[in-house]
Amino acid sequence: MNSNANPSSGSFFGRLAGSITAFSGSTMAFMIAAGIVIVWAATGPIFHYSETWQLVINTGTTIITFLMVFLIQRAQNKDSLVLHLKLNELIAATKGASNRLINAQDFTEEEIQTLHDFYCALAELAKKDNDLGKTHSVEEAEDNHNQKVTAHLG
Repeated sequence: MNSNANPSSGSFFGRLAGSITAFSGSTMAFMIAAGIVIVWAATGPIFHYSETWQLVINTGTTIITFLMVFLIQRAQNKDSLVLHLKLNELIAATKGASNRLINAQDFTEEEIQTLHDFYCALAELAKKDNDLGKTHSVEEAEDNHNQKVTAHLG
């Protein structure tokens, strides 16, 4: 089993960031944030709605937003990587699946567009054949399509 599956493993920052990310999406975090805003709004008359009073909430929310952007991006990167790994495992383990797509996230935009074009062609051939589940690659689809056309003509 992967050592990162254990929450106590990994770097201190990794564990801290993971804990903060998990907490920030909780109901308790929302209630605390809403409570802070309510307390801040309630103290407005006490501080005569001064510039300092406004600066407190503006500065606090700006700092929290700035830090949360990085935590959210970290979580997004991790989730994306895990999803890619799971998809790579499925491609690698599936007989007949094209291994060309393993690590497709690392392809250049040109390579991605080329593969997109291939799969568009595959989809068109599948529409003509009315059989979406029989082929695994453009080459197989073309061979399959040509065999069907030849069989119909012969």
